[in-house]
Amino acid sequence: MKFICTVWVYLLSVCSVLAQGQTWETIFNGKDLTGWTIKISGQELNDNYKNTFRVVDGKLVVSYDEYVTFDEKFGHIFYDEKLSHFKLRLEYRFIGDQVAGAPEWAYKNSGVKFHSQPPEDIPKDQRLLVAIEAQLLGGNGTDPRPTGNVCTAGTHIEMNGELITEHCINSTSETFHDDQWVSLEIEVHGNDQIIHRINGRTVLEYSHPQLDDSDPFSAHLLEQGIPRMLKEGYIALQAESHPVEFRNIQLLRLQEADQ
Repeated sequence: MKFICTVWVYLLSVCSVLAQGQTWETIFNGKDLTGWTIKISGQELNDNYKNTFRVVDGKLVVSYDEYVTFDEKFGHIFYDEKLSHFKLRLEYRFIGDQVAGAPEWAYKNSGVKFHSQPPEDIPKDQRLLVAIEAQLLGGNGTDPRPTGNVCTAGTHIEMNGELITEHCINSTSETFHDDQWVSLEIEVHGNDQIIHRINGRTVLEYSHPQLDDSDPFSAHLLEQGIPRMLKEGYIALQAESHPVEFRNIQLLRLQEADQ
């Protein structure tokens, strides 16, 4: 009976999605970087410094094989459409070795940023992107290191009605020590609710992403008239010094009215 009920609930969910005309769409074509914009710290917009972002065998790859040293070239590649209510899913894996000259904390560290300002508005030398991050981490072979965490740069979130000002909050995911593919899904309902899933399991929930007026970059955005409560923006994949591969990057637009 439990199996029948589970199947019934799943079918109802599928029918609801179809009724609203919602379908998963692939937003990375596996051939080139069309539809994506590159911003690397210290470089002009779309200057793909040392071929950091590239397409290899149908995967979107962050590579450092042309670097001698990292030189704080923190980078992001942005999907070219502003989003508010959506699900994003992808698979990722860390490969190879971290580039020389990179910070220790960036070992097997990447992420998906969302509710970001547009890449063309980011100052040339700005390292950190003001946004919410679904953080992606890999293990070192020994210590627990969950993935699918939330990190906030120039922002805060709320959990259980409480304002959270810590930079990162760990999820309940397991640690993935090797180079296996891991599935991430983030479900974003504007400013109201955000859910992280790893390999199909919910590992973190929070709400009300908002700008932190004590951060100079966020304070500048507030001065420009950007609302404190973040309900929309751009998504971006991070390049933080460790080679990482992404594949099967898909988007589902949720038909929800702002509340």
